[in-house]
Amino acid sequence: MTAGAVLVAAGLDALLAEPPARVHPVALFGRLVDPLDRDWGRPRAVGVGAASLLPLLAAGVPFGLVLAASSVDPRAGAALAGLVLFSASSLRMLLGAARRTIVESESDLAAARESLLALAGRDAASLSAGQVRSAAVESLAENLADGLVAPLGAFTLAGFVAGVAAPGLALPLAAAAAAWTKAVNTLDSMFGYREKPVGWAPARLDDVVMWLPARVTALLLALAAGRPDALLAARRDARAPPSPNSGWPMATLAHVLGVRLEKPGVYDLPGGGDYPSVADGLRALGVTAFAGVVAVAGAVGLLWGVAP
Repeated sequence: MTAGAVLVAAGLDALLAEPPARVHPVALFGRLVDPLDRDWGRPRAVGVGAASLLPLLAAGVPFGLVLAASSVDPRAGAALAGLVLFSASSLRMLLGAARRTIVESESDLAAARESLLALAGRDAASLSAGQVRSAAVESLAENLADGLVAPLGAFTLAGFVAGVAAPGLALPLAAAAAAWTKAVNTLDSMFGYREKPVGWAPARLDDVVMWLPARVTALLLALAAGRPDALLAARRDARAPPSPNSGWPMATLAHVLGVRLEKPGVYDLPGGGDYPSVADGLRALGVTAFAGVVAVAGAVGLLWGVAP
């Protein structure tokens, strides 16, 4: 049933891309935690409490719902678990947003700078067309890890372990793991900045949670491109970004494409001499899409192996 839930999530992503914003669980979670973004007397203590408790709350709700649905009909539990995973992950929307920015960068730079805001949190007003494409390619790599591999990996790992040890809990635990992981990532994306002391604990927790998914994503990108050597080359550059994790998929994709990826004043990933061309950007889309398909297929295969 857990393998079927992954297929449900993948099918919904292909058909719908995202749940409606007004009912999107991640958006609802964001609105719930937004009041934390203010001055606190002990901001780090507040951040530790938020990082400890809020992801557990986000995981507890789908755990209870999927458990209840599974007790009525395992197929209903699988469908609901698939809906949870769909809400916690995204591939089609990432590919669509990146494609729009890459294509616009050739004919309408102002529009490309504007559409980049949906992908990368940086000031795009002074970026050249090549730098805009660089940011889009970087976002493809980083968001593949954050938006697909991490929640899918958590779902798969929890489902696999529970499928061996406690099959009756496989679906609710898998859904809870995906929701917990997405909540951790959402807290980091909202508060994990140096100017926000409350975000120290969420950022450190996200660093730990994303350690393995970032490196698995780098491996998937290298394999999807048929360039395992790119992963080895990326080891030299992966520490350039301030994040301990995001440099791995970004540097790997830079070497796969043979291009330079740069966030001016922050890091430079010299996979090649020039910024990505439009053709490079479109190739990055294909590699990212194939890597996502491989991730889903691997999860289904692994979970199918422990199906009762």
